Amino acid sequence: MSDYIIDEAVTTALVRTRRHDLAVDVGRYIIESPRIAKLWTTWEVFDLAWEKFQAFKDRPMSFSDCVSLAHTEKNGVKQIMSFDSGFDGLIQRFY
Repeated sequence: MSDYIIDEAVTTALVRTRRHDLAVDVGRYIIESPRIAKLWTTWEVFDLAWEKFQAFKDRPMSFSDCVSLAHTEKNGVKQIMSFDSGFDGLIQRFY
């Protein structure tokens, strides 16, 4: 899970519940969990994501999605867990 996805998860928890304590709990759970691999975005990954974002003119890909793709490419990840059909045809996903 990239730092961008952690950001999205914490922000979504805050926006949907309007409970800061719950958003903190979500973030803490992810960050402290030994079962969740964390991938921190480096300049190299950021630059690759930016290239992908610019290239995906006709796909509904957010920059965060492109960061996820860059991480999968850099780290040899073969499949992701996502409900986002925008990844279809780019990487195998399960949900």
